[in-house]
Amino acid sequence: MTKPFVSIIIPCRNEEVFISKCLDTLLANDYPKDKTEIFVIDGLSIDNTLDILRAYQSKFPLIKIFQNPKKVFPAAVNIGINESKGDLIFIIGAHALYDKEYISKCVTNSFKYNADNIGGVLITQSQNETFVGKIITSALSSRFGVGNATFRTGSDKIMEVDTVFGGCYKRDVFNRIGLFNEKLISTSDYEFNKRLRRSGGKIILMPDIIATYYTRTTFKSFLINNFRNGFWSIYPIAFVNYIPVSLRHLVPLIFLLSLSGSFVLSFFLQFFSYLLIGILVLYFTVAIFFSVKTLRLGMIIFLPFFFFLLHLSYGVGSFLALVKILFIKTFNR
Repeated sequence: MTKPFVSIIIPCRNEEVFISKCLDTLLANDYPKDKTEIFVIDGLSIDNTLDILRAYQSKFPLIKIFQNPKKVFPAAVNIGINESKGDLIFIIGAHALYDKEYISKCVTNSFKYNADNIGGVLITQSQNETFVGKIITSALSSRFGVGNATFRTGSDKIMEVDTVFGGCYKRDVFNRIGLFNEKLISTSDYEFNKRLRRSGGKIILMPDIIATYYTRTTFKSFLINNFRNGFWSIYPIAFVNYIPVSLRHLVPLIFLLSLSGSFVLSFFLQFFSYLLIGILVLYFTVAIFFSVKTLRLGMIIFLPFFFFLLHLSYGVGSFLALVKILFIKTFNR
């Protein structure tokens, strides 16, 4: 079979640390270079990202640079889709590295399994070897931390999923259901894949397709990112008439409401004091169980609290998004 032409879209902004590593792994892929184009969509970077990109572009004609004045991910993706000519379109992250067969395996299996979107397993690593960085990485790789996000927690079998990282899409997908929603600063990929599945599309995860993602390694960035993810798991409801994320994204909000509700009601009925204690005991019992599985003393001691902060900051973000939506709907009547 003649190999199809592929387009690789990389949205990025201020990625001077990672963009060269990302491009090196793509250039080292075994897929024919004459069947590949790489579009890096830069969101007006203020570091050395553009200088690095121009140096690569001068050496490798398949790399092209586009500017993204809106700076946000969905706008970058749409620029890339409109400029691309590939039969298959990859939408990947600049903050990750890709195995040398990543492209070819996605292409082969896309046709083999008739997938509208196909991707693999994401190996999460810390940007550095600090203790905090390792704990954050463990929290974001744990099933207790991120739920049934199979592309993060791993799988030993081929399966249909709700989303994948670094997905490879058939071009006709965008003709059928449109482009990414640029009103969604975050979670636009979840919304797009939800729309894809609602239209009857198939998203496949292949366990032997591997990418490595480098997590944020500071306590502050960990909390800010979780808050942001929580906010944008709910706030898209203001723009679309359905919940674009999966149930796992709503669990932190439910957890937060159960804690805060029990706490407030405990001032009126003693039953809710017991309920609050019961929720916390159950939560930390499960958190400790997943921490013990790491077989490292430091993790067993501190990881349960990072789980708690992950879910709490995510839940607070979701709650504030819900309040904002209700406020907007109330005053726009």
